[in-house]
Amino acid sequence: MTPPPELRYALVILDGLGDRPHPETGGQSPVEAAATPNLDRLARQGQMGQVMVVGPGVAPESDAGVYALLGYDPIEDSPGRGVLEAEGLGVVMAATDVAFRMNFATIDGERRVLDSRVGRSLTTSEAHELARSLTDARLLHDHGIEVRAAASVGHRGVVVLHALDPGRPLSPHLSNSDPFYERLGGLGAAKRPDDPRILPVAPLDQTAEAQRTAEAVNLWVTRALDLLAGHPVNARRALSGRKVANGLLLRNSGAPGAHPPVLFETKHGLRGGALTEMPVERGIARRLGLTDRFVGPMGSDRETGYAARAHAARELLDHQPFIYVHLKGPDEPGHDGRAREKQAIIEAIDRCFFGPFLEGLDPGRIRLAVTADHATPAILKGHSDDPVPLVLWGAGVDPAPAGAGPQKFGEEAARRGTLGTLRGAQVLPLLFGREPRRDP
Repeated sequence: MTPPPELRYALVILDGLGDRPHPETGGQSPVEAAATPNLDRLARQGQMGQVMVVGPGVAPESDAGVYALLGYDPIEDSPGRGVLEAEGLGVVMAATDVAFRMNFATIDGERRVLDSRVGRSLTTSEAHELARSLTDARLLHDHGIEVRAAASVGHRGVVVLHALDPGRPLSPHLSNSDPFYERLGGLGAAKRPDDPRILPVAPLDQTAEAQRTAEAVNLWVTRALDLLAGHPVNARRALSGRKVANGLLLRNSGAPGAHPPVLFETKHGLRGGALTEMPVERGIARRLGLTDRFVGPMGSDRETGYAARAHAARELLDHQPFIYVHLKGPDEPGHDGRAREKQAIIEAIDRCFFGPFLEGLDPGRIRLAVTADHATPAILKGHSDDPVPLVLWGAGVDPAPAGAGPQKFGEEAARRGTLGTLRGAQVLPLLFGREPRRDP
């Protein structure tokens, strides 16, 4: 599958695409149940396989999955989700600052997490109001630490710690307070605790800096919860019968200067662009030197939104030899256990994104890979380590032999596909026509 020279390359990542059979979708996965004529055509004309994005037993977060699919080691190369989110938001940080990804959450009086996303009903303006109050309260100034909270989209945000005394530096080597994610180096992996409660942050090494930072973070969380309990935003939400944002979940801390980035062009030998929807994806693009086309979160008009993304992706492809496109859609209904809605979103992506994106595209001048950053099975309501589908199409990609090729894009065809099972870091070499190193 050697491609001719002067090609353009596209990697389209469908966030949380992978799934399992579900009763809502007739015992099929939402992907298998979805009507996807455009993806099916790619599968017939190209080849399919499946991707174990990070490795067995690891249910990666999106940032880890994207790092792997872009050819990096998410454990060693990533600065952590907190840094990526903050950089995507444009938060100015010193190299030694410590940044966490933050979720506003709903908790009970024993810090048990009742809803890690506040029912997905916290508005971005409410989150900004809460974050401003947390920052303005200067909750750790008596400990020589400035803490900034910044909201992003809905319940999401970041917390950045800055040491006011350079002689008392902070450490990013900290565990999560979020019980739904564990930290493995720079990688965040999902887990499903039986009794989810806000966890105390612990140092991950024996240094005095890590111990001091962990103690400070735990004190900040306690003070922040007291502030949130009496906040006017939560008073208004309680009066209207909505879930309150009285909890904070912190995960995947990092320091911007701890992992100097290796630029995409340096690593792979060609320039690239990224079409991104969420701050974390924007942070990855900025950190790796990809030209960023930020379109923002999807609005209420899904069909128009996907069509606009297809147009933007084609424009980006006209100016960059490689593009990475991230479409968030399938992930949220997977988290919420709504298999039929996930099916409908996959159908909208096929019809409204892939339809116009593929129109007039010369398969002799492009190689396209479509896959996912992780699986989010609706039956589990969370990320899993399940392999995800991969289709490779375009220049130099011969269709699978008669009888061996897939009839329908989905997990079953991916399992039977001629590309076999790959790791995330093997996808780009395959896309670029370089034989990926296979594990023994």
